[in-house]
Amino acid sequence: MTDSTPTVIRVAAAVIVDDFGRILLVRKRGTAAFMQPGGKIRPGETPVEALHREVTEELDVGIVAESVRFLGRHVAPAANEPDHTVEAELFLVRPIGTPQASAEIDELLWVDPAAPGDIELAPLTRNAVLTLVCE
Repeated sequence: MTDSTPTVIRVAAAVIVDDFGRILLVRKRGTAAFMQPGGKIRPGETPVEALHREVTEELDVGIVAESVRFLGRHVAPAANEPDHTVEAELFLVRPIGTPQASAEIDELLWVDPAAPGDIELAPLTRNAVLTLVCE
């Protein structure tokens, strides 16, 4: 008998909203789905430490420390890893500088969360983040 429980991937993810109410989404190299910038929380690392590290690596910007606001822990199927679940610590943040695609990020987009258009969205983005931003 095999265990059908999905493997859980713990991540910290940044929700970045511009002055026009658009949300920043990224697409990682070799993938199709757009999602929040962020990534796996390393052993011994806090979610906020992971958030700062990932945003710096992926977007080549810092985070205004006092802007970090916890939006909750959300669970969704992983976009790029079959039979895995993402458990994401989501944070609303304001970047220092202009985000640029860096490291494993191939593309970034600013989208209207109420009408993201015809792009493939990661389940976490589609089912949790867009709803949070539109509230």
